[in-house]
Amino acid sequence: MMSTRATPAFASVPAAGRIPSIDALRGFVILLMLVDHTREFFYIHAQVSDPMDLDTTSPALFFTRLTAHLCAPVFVALTGLGAWLYGNKAARSGGDATRAASRFLLTRGAFLVMLELTLVNFAWTFSLTPEIVYLQVIWVIGLSMIALSALVFLPRPVLIAVGLGIVLGHNLLDPITIAAGQPGNTLWAILHDRGFIDLPWGGQARTSYPLLPWIGVAALGYAIGPWFVGTQAARHRRLLLTGLGALGLFAVLRSGNLYGDPHVWSVQPTGIQTLMSVLNLTKYPPSADFLLLTLGTGALLLTALETAPARLVRLLAVFGGAPLFFYLIHLYGLHLLNLAALTVFGPNQGDGFSVPGVGWLWLVAAVVALPCGFACRWFAGVKRTSPHGWMRYL
Repeated sequence: MMSTRATPAFASVPAAGRIPSIDALRGFVILLMLVDHTREFFYIHAQVSDPMDLDTTSPALFFTRLTAHLCAPVFVALTGLGAWLYGNKAARSGGDATRAASRFLLTRGAFLVMLELTLVNFAWTFSLTPEIVYLQVIWVIGLSMIALSALVFLPRPVLIAVGLGIVLGHNLLDPITIAAGQPGNTLWAILHDRGFIDLPWGGQARTSYPLLPWIGVAALGYAIGPWFVGTQAARHRRLLLTGLGALGLFAVLRSGNLYGDPHVWSVQPTGIQTLMSVLNLTKYPPSADFLLLTLGTGALLLTALETAPARLVRLLAVFGGAPLFFYLIHLYGLHLLNLAALTVFGPNQGDGFSVPGVGWLWLVAAVVALPCGFACRWFAGVKRTSPHGWMRYL
């Protein structure tokens, strides 16, 4: 029998019926997200704007931030894929796959929107009456699910065409702007322009993640669902070709500043700065080039994880098997840890860290990840054995 002494205590086999590589990919990007959120809570003296300013951002901080760009595209694509797998499971039990997937998408999407407006916003602000309500990734995943709940009734080729059309074509809408106070401003701020929405009771909402491109990403994630019930060899080939194709198209479009991102790159004084300029892509809303790079990389990572060492896959799958639970507890944990640090060290705004101190972000994130791993393992077991249907929304 193989010894398990070297395996971390919280590395357990995912629930039956789950695909370990999918949970592992989700877990991998969740840990990258943890590093980026650690930056937001603890690296206040060197916050990164969007797009990242090459004149003021060190390469170490730039590439630390860049790794987090994988998170939202992979989350949203896997959300679509998960909905297809959910419907397929219902079909094996004699149900209607499309209707089951649509119903799940609609109800869970609404749940996520509510969660963003309550527990998630409170985790960031610790205020019951914040001046600004930030509508971020959980919000946009929820709205994408609601939109996808209608799109799933389209024939698969049409759904793919819609997804590709949105992902690759939405930058054609960049010149359209609707000023505050004009008809349609609120809708356009939600769909495509990152902006502020005045709330009727005072305060504002900030649409940090404009919705339209993410609907396309969710649609494409749903469309690749059938790949995961075929042979592993066929799935590997399709994922590999998709990933390489996306990265190849990104290289073509970006190399000549042809199309795909409103911010062009230019030759810089050093090679590393030139590379940073090339990779300095627009995330809000995610440009076509941004999505080609991140989704292409995600497809290749998923391919690699299907043949990765089992222990590594099991470890990552612990975090990816309870992603929403992890999202909530890591935000509250980081915020509380930040308040504790302020109490002990005072508001030094990171004065004790030099620019190379980016390594501290990874160290703090690793420290936070350990208890989160144990908590996710516990929660996955509770969720798996719970008789309550609402638990599947978590």
